[in-house]
Amino acid sequence: MKKLLFVLFAALLGTGVCLADNAKGEKKIVTTVFVTDIDCPHCSKKVLNTIPYEKGVKDVKVDVPTKTVTVTYDASKNNDESLKKALNGIKVKVSEAKRQ
Repeated sequence: MKKLLFVLFAALLGTGVCLADNAKGEKKIVTTVFVTDIDCPHCSKKVLNTIPYEKGVKDVKVDVPTKTVTVTYDASKNNDESLKKALNGIKVKVSEAKRQ
């Protein structure tokens, strides 16, 4: 009897964990290209030392010649506006943002 109750409890617990995992929602990975005013390696270093630590950011690429910053992030944890705000916080002006 105790074994049967233990098995039922384990099954119920497993079902609850599965349902809770699905309730979180699926991750939606988004890539956005920000056109900025960066013009030197120092500006690039500021971006690479700051933006990867923003919530949900998966990857950051900086291209100084084209003045773009490409950010890949989890859309359920962050958005374009907060990333623009973070860039402005390190004195990098964003003139345009394009999702890919």
